[in-house]
Amino acid sequence: MKNRKFDTKRMVVIALFCAIAYATMFVLRIKVSFLTFDAKDAVITIAAMLFGPATGAGISLVVATLELITVSDTGIYGWVMNFASSAVFAIMASAIYQHKRRMASAIVGLAAAVVSVTAVMMGMNLLITPLYTGASARDVAAMIPTLLLPFNLTKASLNAALVMVLYKPISTAMKKARVTDTVGGEGYHVNRQSLIFTLVGLAVTVACVCVMIFVLDGSFSLIKGA
Repeated sequence: MKNRKFDTKRMVVIALFCAIAYATMFVLRIKVSFLTFDAKDAVITIAAMLFGPATGAGISLVVATLELITVSDTGIYGWVMNFASSAVFAIMASAIYQHKRRMASAIVGLAAAVVSVTAVMMGMNLLITPLYTGASARDVAAMIPTLLLPFNLTKASLNAALVMVLYKPISTAMKKARVTDTVGGEGYHVNRQSLIFTLVGLAVTVACVCVMIFVLDGSFSLIKGA
């Protein structure tokens, strides 16, 4: 009975992560040309680091599908790219972190996730973007150094920074609520190391937002369509 209550509570929390990840597509958005940043990958990755890479893949699939049937204007092509972006980022970061739950592993995992998802999205842009935009592969390739690479690298870095800021407080709350049986050996303490970790995350967050708005000429909106 105790295990059943634990599993039920965990499923409810995972469903909540799905809902929050979906909701981020409507708030705190940055649009750069035809590309859009939202924080759903950070939300999905936090869930994956709490519950494992398979959970990250599952939430990525659910959220991408919800986007496809509700708000997407790119059809199945957008679904493939949305799922791949979220899943690659969350799985890479959480797989490395799950191997050894330490701050150093989290940093390595997030760095690997940034590099991996950027590389994957470059390839997928070359293959898929021409199919739904009508642009030639040559035209898409020409956008890589000026738009696609800097945007995807900045987007991934911003999601990684948000995870750095939010993961430990959320994981500690999950442990106190007895949703997770373990959230890492270090726990969450307001000490010099955790303070530096959080401040670095905040600094990277601000830097990435500035790059998107002032360097890539993006626009910021609190609510979709505003």
